[in-house]
This record gives sequence, structure tokens and C-alpha cells, in this order.
Amino acid sequence: MKTLSPYFPEGTSFEIIGVEVPSGVGHTPSSREELMHGARGRAEALVEIARSQQKNWKYFVGLEGGLDVVSENGMRLVFLESWAHVEDDTGRSAFGHAGGILLPEALAAEVLDRGTELAVAIDSFAAGQGIRDTHGAWGVFTKNLITREDAFHFALINAFAPFFNAEMYGSRADVRKY
Repeated sequence: MKTLSPYFPEGTSFEIIGVEVPSGVGHTPSSREELMHGARGRAEALVEIARSQQKNWKYFVGLEGGLDVVSENGMRLVFLESWAHVEDDTGRSAFGHAGGILLPEALAAEVLDRGTELAVAIDSFAAGQGIRDTHGAWGVFTKNLITREDAFHFALINAFAPFFNAEMYGSRADVRKY
């Protein structure tokens, strides 16, 4: 609601329905490609639900968080990233990304080298419980200047931008069709 409200004229009413769907990727994606695939997979799963249940939904949003592993001067750098994929009822779609924050190597090793799910590893690393469902790893690393919710908020803004900012992206028909 926080993300979409500014895009619509004041007084416009809309409903947001949360549906848990599989992403098609592992519990902790470890590449940009997996993150994008997971976000798109969730949005496409919603499209299928809407079709099979004859729902008149306008937008389908998939969110995915995980890791992007890169090499810089021979060193492994691991970034926590949040991705969104939006598809509308005509099949047009766009991705959004919230940027990334570097993980401490000890946490990256626990997740990537030992296979611990990020949600479990961050609880142990930060001596907490249920961190994923509150401020998230983003909150841990930024001392709550950016929370998990904030990261997905920015990813969603970025994903919706091509739909609602025709002046910059051209006509809505220019939104990519994957």
C-alpha cells in the first residue's frame, strides 16, 4: 500500500492480496540471475492463480531476497539484495532492484559454504530470533536505517516505475514483455 498509493490519484481504492507462492529457486538464492528468476517465478505463479480462479487482478508482484556473489580483485564479495518483478494483466513486466549491502565474510561463509539458510544464519550471527520477519538482515547491518521492508519498498518502486512514469520510459507499451 505504501508503495502503490503515490502512483494513483487521491481517493483511488484498490486491494492488495498477499499470496504465498513458490519462487522456483532455492531457499537462499546466490546470484542475481536466481534472484530475478525467483521474483519473476512468484509473479508468474500469481498470474496462473488468477487465471485458474478467474480473478480480475491488475498487477502481479513477485518479491525475492537473497545473495549476489561477485569477484573483485580475486576476493569473493557477497551482497544481500532485494528484487521485485511486476507483471500486469496484459503480460507487460519489469524488474526492480533495491541495491545491495555487503555481508560479513563469516556470515557469507556460513550460508554459501556450509549451506545454512540465510534466515537461520542471520539469527545466529546477530544473536536474535525471527530477524527475517522483523527488520531483517538489512536492519542488522544498517542499525535499522534500512529494514527488510524498506529494501522491498524500494525494489517495488523501481519495478513499478516503467508502468507509471511514461515521461521517462516512453509509452506504457514500451514496458518489456518477457
